[in-house]
Amino acid sequence: MPATVLRDRVYRRLFTAQVVALIGTGLATVALGLLAYDIAGADAGAVLGTALAIKMTAYVVIAPLVGAFADRLPRRVLLVGADLLRAGVAVALPFVDQVWQVYVLVFVLQSASAAFTPAFQAVIPDVLPEERDYTRALSLARLAYDLESLFSPALAAALLTVVGYHRLFTGTLLGFLGSAALVATTALPRSTDVASRAGGAYARATAGTRLFLAVPELRALLALNLAVAAASALVTVQSVVYVRDFLGLGAGAVPLALGAYGAGSMAVALTLPRILERTGDRPVMLRGGLLLVVVFAATGAITASDGGSWRVPALLAAWCGFGAGCSMVLTPAGRLVRRAAPDRERTAVFAAQFSLSHSCWLLTYPLAGWVGATAGLAAAVTVLGAVAGCAAVAATLLWPAPGTVHEHPGLAADHPHVSGALRVPGGWRHSHPRVGDGPHPATSA
Repeated sequence: MPATVLRDRVYRRLFTAQVVALIGTGLATVALGLLAYDIAGADAGAVLGTALAIKMTAYVVIAPLVGAFADRLPRRVLLVGADLLRAGVAVALPFVDQVWQVYVLVFVLQSASAAFTPAFQAVIPDVLPEERDYTRALSLARLAYDLESLFSPALAAALLTVVGYHRLFTGTLLGFLGSAALVATTALPRSTDVASRAGGAYARATAGTRLFLAVPELRALLALNLAVAAASALVTVQSVVYVRDFLGLGAGAVPLALGAYGAGSMAVALTLPRILERTGDRPVMLRGGLLLVVVFAATGAITASDGGSWRVPALLAAWCGFGAGCSMVLTPAGRLVRRAAPDRERTAVFAAQFSLSHSCWLLTYPLAGWVGATAGLAAAVTVLGAVAGCAAVAATLLWPAPGTVHEHPGLAADHPHVSGALRVPGGWRHSHPRVGDGPHPATSA
């Protein structure tokens, strides 16, 4: 079970820090929407849309910069500093009375998150060096994100019955302070990143992205990120339109639709560790991308229908399928990055994954909104489905099938190249595409 990794004291504290920070972020999301309505009234949607674009821009721009210079700071200093900066924004938000102030604080808040998240992700492989434990940690992280999306709005709704929405920012403050306290009092493993990495600021900032573009598996991951972004954009942006206009249901049914997406994602996250031990990453992730294409086709059929009560369970099943497909891609992604990235580049490559994946969302979120508003739901499903289809096919072509089975008799058990390999007398056996590097002479597999 994924929860067995919580027996590790360091990981347990870090996971708790992640959870309390996520709850604080969820409360801030609800409060920010109400704050925007107070300031802008009927234009609140435009304010929130701009804030979302600012959030994604911060993720895309700031994460690679942090990845370039993260190795010059102690991990604990970077993580605690990012949490304290986010806490400072939470203190300031209740006093905002101008739209531009919202934009500035959102940029600062999300820039701090762009610093915290990749650095945090890069710590976990060092805390849990065993492949099986790391896979379970990824499963727990996926569950945490899905549960936060369900729990935080419910918690916010309960709190709003007894306090004003400004008090929700207090919950955000406590979440970030709690995360900072847990990280500050935890002994983190020494970073394997090398501070003397060659090159200037630009070369360092783009090192992770260049590695993404050089490694076939990571290029495939980038394509799969685009397929996931297309699916999640349809769910996030158009769920309310499907529920209220297409199905004619009340506002209370919107969380039900979003919950179906979360349920599909959580179901896959719970079962994936055992499946990945048998099949590896490639079959699961590529099938996840293809599943999204199938669900887009089913959603198109539902959208084109004339009516009928069957559309409600059908749409919930489709949203559940979207969640499952996204989780099949996102949950094992950390394993792929960990295997492909040298230890000394790990933070930079996790930062690149964070930045590039959010670049995909920066494209698909406005696409979903603009096409849906101007041409209707059917057009939005068609366009986003086409994006997901092209991305899934590209990922299949970019990610070569495993190559010749071969053995490494001279590599140590902790060598990253034999992570997940089968132990045989005198060494390790596995297969992968033909390469020419240290463990493999240019003429061998």
